[in-house]
Amino acid sequence: MTETLFYHLERRSLEDILPGLVEKSLSRGWRAAIKTDSSERSDALDSLLWTYDDQSFLAHAQLGDGEAAEQSVLITVEEGNPNSAQIVFYVGGTMPPDWEQLSDLARVVLLFDGRDEAALASARSAWKDAKGAGHDVTYWKETPNGKFEKQT
Repeated sequence: MTETLFYHLERRSLEDILPGLVEKSLSRGWRAAIKTDSSERSDALDSLLWTYDDQSFLAHAQLGDGEAAEQSVLITVEEGNPNSAQIVFYVGGTMPPDWEQLSDLARVVLLFDGRDEAALASARSAWKDAKGAGHDVTYWKETPNGKFEKQT
């Protein structure tokens, strides 16, 4: 059963949250894929992962840059799992086309903007689809101090 986490962003932006989540995934020894809604967002996240911290960076590539299978972090607009990721982050409104095909992953993370009504509606629909496919679904809400808490 794939663990599926829904992150409801209300205070901080995707750009503030994503690098830390990717770092945590890599510290577990996982490969990560980041699925985006456009090549423009992929380019922006590519830049972000190189520059988000003055002291470090996250080594990564976009699909088409080098050998996808060798990348520990791969940013892509395409479906599939060319770097054999154990965790996939869906951002910018992207959703899995078929939740049942994600059963070989350790984790799926869907990050959505809680200030956008369309994003909220889409996340609610995705929640139902993920549960229907047998995923272990959890909801994470941002607290006033900017941390995420699992909601029950």
